[in-house]
Amino acid sequence: MPDVMPLGNFLPLCFALGLGTGFLGGLLGIGGGVVIVPSLVLIFDAFALPLGIREAVATGLGAMVFTSLAAGRAQWRRGALEWPLLRRWTPGLMLGGLGAGTLASLLPEIALTRFLGAFLAAIAVIFLTRWQPPAQRRHPGAAGTTGLALGAGLLSGLAGIAGGNIIVPTLIFFNISPVRAAAQSSALGVPVALAGALGYAVLPSVPLSGTLGALYLPAVAALALGAMISAPQGVRLAHRVPALALRRAFAVLLLAAALRLISKTL
Repeated sequence: MPDVMPLGNFLPLCFALGLGTGFLGGLLGIGGGVVIVPSLVLIFDAFALPLGIREAVATGLGAMVFTSLAAGRAQWRRGALEWPLLRRWTPGLMLGGLGAGTLASLLPEIALTRFLGAFLAAIAVIFLTRWQPPAQRRHPGAAGTTGLALGAGLLSGLAGIAGGNIIVPTLIFFNISPVRAAAQSSALGVPVALAGALGYAVLPSVPLSGTLGALYLPAVAALALGAMISAPQGVRLAHRVPALALRRAFAVLLLAAALRLISKTL
């Protein structure tokens, strides 16, 4: 099948997907990978493209660089970014993200998928309750933050998410409000998605024009364009929604992501 034949309908679908995930990214501080990756798998199949889950993860990470840039810029313009915290998280996130591409080819996919699904489900259940961290709990120091960021970067790159599903609940665990956590996560999505995408870009490509390693560049461009248009609108709404409602909306999304991941392994 010729490489370019599906693109007439393929790119508008990716653009629409980018619009939806960009809005979610701006609202909840996530990159949208929990929606992008399974959607891309279905779209690749529908157009008979020789691309699989690895390419969906890589392509989603490539698009999430731009989603996070748009959302992070909107948060910066609102004065919501906390630069000392961002500087402490960034090195570990990038190191973990860079290693994800290599680990993705070594670890059993079913075990990793089940672990991540169970982890997200546990966080979702906690967030749906009225659980609150002890008032005296504070964000860890440099060494603790580096360890958390390294783990978040690895998991994010392996699962094809920009880190928000892990970073946001972690920050809330340390008594950072949901709105503040979403703001920082929006910006931190840039280094983790960029590092993850670079890790996948050096892997062998499938025989299809437009690929860079495991990234499918036409889809990256269409997804990114849609996300950059809609992400600032999600940020605007995030600063108007009550913190409890934002927390519960995030929990529902986490639970849906967890169920999707676990169902893939059954």
